[in-house]
Amino acid sequence: MRDLAAGVRRFQRDVFPAKAELFADLADRHTPDTLFIGCSDARVVPELITQREPGELFVVRTAGNLVPAHAPHADGIAASVEYAVSVLRVTDVVVCGHSACGAMTALAERHDLTGAPAVAGWLHHADAAVARTADSATGADRVAALVRENVLAQLTHLATYPSVARARARGDLALHGWVYDIATGAVENLTEVTAPAA
Repeated sequence: MRDLAAGVRRFQRDVFPAKAELFADLADRHTPDTLFIGCSDARVVPELITQREPGELFVVRTAGNLVPAHAPHADGIAASVEYAVSVLRVTDVVVCGHSACGAMTALAERHDLTGAPAVAGWLHHADAAVARTADSATGADRVAALVRENVLAQLTHLATYPSVARARARGDLALHGWVYDIATGAVENLTEVTAPAA
């Protein structure tokens, strides 16, 4: 906790003054252009990877960058997506997976998650990707294949949200799938190769 407090002091002393005008503007304006859905993994920092300023990304982070398909009941992911698309009117949504993802590793290597039932239940949102990679190679190759397929599966889930479907039908919203490589900093745009079914 001491490190966090020291970081806040450095922010207030060194960073905030240099961006005081930006923060003053942001105090009354919230107009991000992109919804970035990434993994909760501490090694994946959307603003750092994309080199965006505060206020430019609306960020949702979930274990495994998972997005449940639309359902009648409300949840935090659905509310965030709907708010970003319908209220903030973002023009792009990025689902970003990453190398060495713990969630995808657990699925690819069939880890025993009986001691983490909430995690096990949540990871069912990757079932389609798991099914598509069932015959993939083992080890790191299987994890990498699952990471890629999972990003595409989550884009398919996103397309089931009414707010997303309406914005896409109007031509106001584009969906993008990325995979970030932690070791090299490379970002692969999967949607340049293939697009998920709407």
